[in-house]
Amino acid sequence: MAQPPDTAKITAQLVELRLEHRDLDAAIAKLTTDMAADELAVKRLKKRKLRIKDMVAYLENQLIPDLDA
Repeated sequence: MAQPPDTAKITAQLVELRLEHRDLDAAIAKLTTDMAADELAVKRLKKRKLRIKDMVAYLENQLIPDLDA
């Protein structure tokens, strides 16, 4: 039987990841308004933002109770 997830730890990670996701969003928006923006840097930030979004979804899924049918 699987051990139940530590909800406090997961919630703390979610808060951190959501904050980082928001910060990346702001950084990407700022870089894309600059015509001399480094396209590679923007792509890397977008890729990181997507990874964070996936991690958030995974952690949110861990908080959902596992119901046995």
